[in-house]
Amino acid sequence: MSTATTDIGLEKKTSKELAQKLNALLAAYQLFYMNVRGFHWNIRGDKFFTLHVKFEELYTDALTKIDEIAERILTLGFTPTHAFSDYIEQSTIEEIKNEGKDIVCVQHVLSGLQSLIEIEREVAAVSSEVGDDGTNDLITTYIREQEKLVWMYNAYLK
Repeated sequence: MSTATTDIGLEKKTSKELAQKLNALLAAYQLFYMNVRGFHWNIRGDKFFTLHVKFEELYTDALTKIDEIAERILTLGFTPTHAFSDYIEQSTIEEIKNEGKDIVCVQHVLSGLQSLIEIEREVAAVSSEVGDDGTNDLITTYIREQEKLVWMYNAYLK
């Protein structure tokens, strides 16, 4: 194994760039998770029962993805960001506090999903370019799932 490659045979330089992008995705996911968790707790109104369950599905899925992303960063040979202050600083998703209006919460969910997809497409482009099939497979699956969610939450708003 060359000193220029990682333990899984990828170039260290491009793996470092990929790990940085994955850390940006991790930060965004952490904020998305916390926001949706807050929506789950604070939702009110006649859509409570529907959205309470949907928000729980979203944050449960996000928690799984957070772990997968962190483990992928470790697999690449780097350290996942693990301080909430760093997440807030790095995230493209803004922290939402004390929101419980159904339409506003769903709009924030949509915005968050769109931000995640944007970062994931950047990660997928780099992972595809450098031949990192493991990262690419993980991320393109996320994109496909979230594109469907964007369609569904948009349909809800109409």
